[in-house]
Amino acid sequence: FSAEQEAQALRKAMKGLGTDEDAIIETLTKLNVSQRQQVLITYKSTIGRDLIDDLKSELSGNFEKVIVGLMTPTTMYDVHELRRALKGAGTDEGCLIEILASRTNGEIRHINENYKIQYGSSLEDDIVSDTSSMFRRVLVSLATGNRDEGTFVDEALAQQDAQCLYEAGEKKWGTDEVQFMSILCTRNRCHLLRVFDVYRGIANKDITESIKSEMSGDLEDALLAVVKCMRNKPAYFAERLYKSMKGLGTDDSTLIRVMVSRSEIDMQYIRREFLSMYGKSLHSFIKGDCSGDYRKVLLRLCGG
Repeated sequence: FSAEQEAQALRKAMKGLGTDEDAIIETLTKLNVSQRQQVLITYKSTIGRDLIDDLKSELSGNFEKVIVGLMTPTTMYDVHELRRALKGAGTDEGCLIEILASRTNGEIRHINENYKIQYGSSLEDDIVSDTSSMFRRVLVSLATGNRDEGTFVDEALAQQDAQCLYEAGEKKWGTDEVQFMSILCTRNRCHLLRVFDVYRGIANKDITESIKSEMSGDLEDALLAVVKCMRNKPAYFAERLYKSMKGLGTDDSTLIRVMVSRSEIDMQYIRREFLSMYGKSLHSFIKGDCSGDYRKVLLRLCGG
């Protein structure tokens, strides 16, 4: 890998009349995120121009969004997406839920630090001013990045948590959402998987069924996302991708965010889950749903 060579290749693809989109896709998708950052710095020092500005002036639409996303460091990409979700026209609740429910404590801490530096307000303050009621409390809890990340399962506590969830929902008239939040947003993954097993025995139904019947709207979506990420994170992202493309129209912002943010983390597992859940490959789904350079770059990120 030579940052200088790649920087020159990108400049060549954009210089003069017309843009060589294929060369841009080829160059950027074969590099990993830290190599792309080196190219960014080298481009500025050897060519004296800002690579992201050049890309933005040459490209447009969804293709541009993917390419700029690839050029953005992982944490900053999440930071920008959260800010867009909170401060754009209307609130993109799906984006807030997806990022906050799926990132690790360490990732959330980095997001918080960078968000504050970038925008001068804390992520938590912006969540509080832009969302409401119980949904707001779940997001604030997830945004603290304070989940137990150990692997210890306390059997007695698992029994107690399952019973608590049952009594907070199925067993009573109305729902005690705080119980759901405090258990689902703080316990470690291994412990929660045990809680879900015990819960099924007590309630005779899966925890997801109970959440669906007891909650609605954004709160329901947020708690379901937490449960799904605990059980199988790649399957959660496979479902996000499927829903972004199925039916009429495409939810491009979700499609782009998942493809860009997971491309170097667990894309091969997401592909495997997608195939087993929907009987079609992610590759064929993208192919049928997108077109042009946008499709080309997404297929490269998808691989396979």
